[in-house]
Amino acid sequence: MKTIAVIGTRGFPGIQGGVESHSYHLYTHMADAHVRVYRRRAYLTRQSAQSFPNISYVDLPSTRIKGFEAVWHTFLSVVHILFHRPDVVHIHNIGPGMFAPILRLMGLPVVLTYHSPNYEHAKWSAPARWLLRQCERISLRFSNRVIFVNKYQMEKCGALDKSVFIPNGIDPVTRSESTSFLNKHGIRQGEYLLAVGRLTPEKGLEYLVEAAGRLPQVQQVVIAGASDHDSAYRELLESLDSNHKVVFTGYTTGEDLRQLYSHARAFVLPSVNEGFPMVLLEAMAYGLPIVCSDIPGTRQVDLPEDDYFVVRDMDSLCDAITRLLDTPNKVRQYDLLQYDWQSIARQVQQQYNLAIG
Repeated sequence: MKTIAVIGTRGFPGIQGGVESHSYHLYTHMADAHVRVYRRRAYLTRQSAQSFPNISYVDLPSTRIKGFEAVWHTFLSVVHILFHRPDVVHIHNIGPGMFAPILRLMGLPVVLTYHSPNYEHAKWSAPARWLLRQCERISLRFSNRVIFVNKYQMEKCGALDKSVFIPNGIDPVTRSESTSFLNKHGIRQGEYLLAVGRLTPEKGLEYLVEAAGRLPQVQQVVIAGASDHDSAYRELLESLDSNHKVVFTGYTTGEDLRQLYSHARAFVLPSVNEGFPMVLLEAMAYGLPIVCSDIPGTRQVDLPEDDYFVVRDMDSLCDAITRLLDTPNKVRQYDLLQYDWQSIARQVQQQYNLAIG
């Protein structure tokens, strides 16, 4: 049984984030491997105590200081790895990938998953973006194998013999009949537009809030997600909600999130930057009508053209929402066969074998 050391994620379960959700689903489908996950202690929740037969955790000190937490925690993780050597190290994203040369120097195979070009996120300063670009170069050069969740990004980085496209996945879902969470927050069943994700500028949620204010036919908007480091972005969203149509539920998981997906009128993804949004797959699994920004990350799935709007274009977003609300409300059927987590886990394990070989 191979031992895989996982770094670059805050950890799971019960920790918000796309990389964290990706890691949770991926590694819980690797029953034939021992997965050692390095978690950031500052982010652990009560849900993080959940255990899995094939997974162990190494919880190390971390901060919530933007731009420093990932570097510090990854450094500590690498030190631990050098004394507790696994068969392969799996790094998530290009920032932590700056440590790939050290791991390779110590004779450890490295697999990198490139989730998104972090330097395109508005939250970073110019020096931080420069540093992230250098991390990208180092990560791509020194990793034995590179997994891209976005075909466009793989092509943009150049066709490398060691690169492969493996998408995010989705597990089968069942719709919830309960509305207890909705009732708790005053959410009206079948009348709200749903958005799910961290409250960060790259999610473009301000466009959705402004569109809701413009459109009288939008009865309610539910935003399920929390801020990472400070509340400035949430305060901006609240200030834009002049008609008081928006309900913020905070970080939502499990049965509560299941209820939100099950009873929404439609799902809206207004992001300005994404790798491959798992929340989009989740919305599709629940058969929701969708409105999403036209960016490479959302073009990974096959949606009707009317579901897309021009990114950052308020008129285009309002037109797309209006078109959707003018159509009868019914469950959609999407083809999600290629997004099976069990198959994805096998493909990733093949990359481990290649890296080791």
